Amino acid sequence: RGANRRLMGSLAQRIETRARWADLILPDTERLALEQIAAHVRHRSVVYEDLGMARPGRGRSITALFSGPSGTGKTLSAEVLAHDLNLDLYRVDLSSTVSKYIGETEKNLKRIFDAADQGGCVLLFDEADSVFGKRGEVRDSNDRYANTQVNYLLQRLETFNGLALLTTNLESSMDVAFMRRLAFVVNFRAPQAPERERLWRGAFPASLDTSGVEFARLAAADVSGGNIRSVAMNAVFMSVARRVPLDQALVEEALHLEFRKLGRLVL
Repeated sequence: RGANRRLMGSLAQRIETRARWADLILPDTERLALEQIAAHVRHRSVVYEDLGMARPGRGRSITALFSGPSGTGKTLSAEVLAHDLNLDLYRVDLSSTVSKYIGETEKNLKRIFDAADQGGCVLLFDEADSVFGKRGEVRDSNDRYANTQVNYLLQRLETFNGLALLTTNLESSMDVAFMRRLAFVVNFRAPQAPERERLWRGAFPASLDTSGVEFARLAAADVSGGNIRSVAMNAVFMSVARRVPLDQALVEEALHLEFRKLGRLVL
């Protein structure tokens, strides 16, 4: 892993993976799909080599798409998988990868994939629809080169020997050819009330006194896990700044601020 970090350098951002399976609050269907992804990575040598299931001329890549609204656990799931597999997780910064100059984007992606192939790691393409988008009709040279980038990614993913995770809020914008090459598609949805109550309880550290917080009442608020973490953080800061204990009124005040930030009515 140390050698791999030198190979990757500044090509992608390494994410510290502290999340565990216990930190992941998901429905059984989505959790089972994530466990299946981990099993594919862990046992692919046996299946592809010992049992002879490898595809001729192609790599041993395992590619999964995580789709769903923001804050529903897509990036957290990537962290859990990387930690469980004892692999480094690298987030590919598409803003520094995609270039307006012809051929530069492909060069940047080649360097990332080559380094990941040599070292072995998990690649995370956040907001993947920006680079894995649908190919369009060629009307000018810009369209031709945009399609060339997508074609290159399709070919490179097939020969990649690691785990590539793509996240998107807009699954419908993904190219159909990418969807055919995906081994897994995991659809993340907004948490329901029982899941939200567990998220609220896990948002505060165990060392903090939360006896004055009504978690069942907070679970009635229709917010995602990411919003819950943001509200909990804000409530703790307010408690420290005002030098008052953390209670229901303080958390609800932070929740109202979160609703205003989202542009939603406060009921």
